[in-house]
Amino acid sequence: MTSQPPGEPAEILLRGVEKRFATPDGEVHALAPTDLSVRKGEMLVLLGPSGCGKTTLLRMIGGLLAPTGGDLRVAGRALWDGERRDGAAVQELGMVFQEANLFPWLSIEGNVALPLRLRGMSRAERLRRAQELTRLVGIEGFEKRWPRELSGGMRQRAAIARALSYDPEILLMDEPFGALDAMTRDAMNLELQRIWMETGRTVVLVTHSIAEATFLADRIVLLSPRPGRIDTVIEVPFERPRPLALQTDAAFQAIVRRLRSRLEEIS
Repeated sequence: MTSQPPGEPAEILLRGVEKRFATPDGEVHALAPTDLSVRKGEMLVLLGPSGCGKTTLLRMIGGLLAPTGGDLRVAGRALWDGERRDGAAVQELGMVFQEANLFPWLSIEGNVALPLRLRGMSRAERLRRAQELTRLVGIEGFEKRWPRELSGGMRQRAAIARALSYDPEILLMDEPFGALDAMTRDAMNLELQRIWMETGRTVVLVTHSIAEATFLADRIVLLSPRPGRIDTVIEVPFERPRPLALQTDAAFQAIVRRLRSRLEEIS
């Protein structure tokens, strides 16, 4: 099955992209040939059982893992040529992982500004940008703190700010709130929605949470067990901004039940 929204420019385009791993026990086919198109400015969520290839797919889009085959394009540029990445395409990508992975010896400001420092931006300019981003993600006033002094949710806000520091067009997120408690996770879902609406970035997010996927996504792409392949694509019709109370709505719950039922069938 493919996921090709008609009449929309593709910010990310996959044609026959697959991944096979060589292991001591033989070859593992992690992702079957996959076609996928992600619209510019879209919030697309990848959902599926453990081991279905969600993170593998995201890492290939993020330039961290080379596909075994197929064509993967970012903003119209081929991202991979064999094992080699296109540097200009990589510049369009920012990535946030489940762990914030902040450097403990740098302040929050220093962590956010680090990608700019590595790109040779002046100290004044990168600190100005760091202040803009800490304000955007809601941690203004904590720039001089150390990562250990912040809660898990605040560290993830800093990680999002760092990923946005060099103004990428695409934000890739791998279970960014999976380690947070339920209330903090709800708050971060609201914050991510706000940040996405303010920046207009294209977002591809991996999650195991059906409710989180339904709350955040414009489209949900459900992957089958290994070798991962696109099983179901659901357009999420709710207007934005979406309040947390939406999760009690009958139409919201209907999508959750549909996805849960399908997951049980294919798992």
